[in-house]
Amino acid sequence: MALKFDEKGLIPAIVQDEKSGEILMFAWMNKESVGLTLEQKQAWFWSRSRQELWHKGATSGNTLDVREVRYDCDADVLLVKVHANGPACHTGERSCFYRELSPEDV
Repeated sequence: MALKFDEKGLIPAIVQDEKSGEILMFAWMNKESVGLTLEQKQAWFWSRSRQELWHKGATSGNTLDVREVRYDCDADVLLVKVHANGPACHTGERSCFYRELSPEDV
C-alpha cells in the first residue's frame, strides 16, 4: 500500500520510545524525509516553519535512532519507534507531551 501524503506532500509522524511506549513527539514528514529515515535509521522530518529537511538532533546531539516505522490502516499516519539519545523535546524534556491540559488553558 502506498503512503497517503496530504495536499502539501506531508504525512504526520508520531514518535514513540521503542521500549516504554511513551510518545516522545509529533512531527511532519515528506517523501524525502521518510526515505532518509528508512535509509539512515535516524529520524528526519520536514520543518513547516523553516520549509526544510530537519535531521532531529543534528545540532543538539539528541538524535533518534529509528528501530522501525509503521503506518496505520489508512496509510496516512506514521508511527516511528525509536531509541532516543537524550531528550526528544527542544525544551530539554524527555517528551514534548510533558504538560497536562486543564479547563483554564482552553
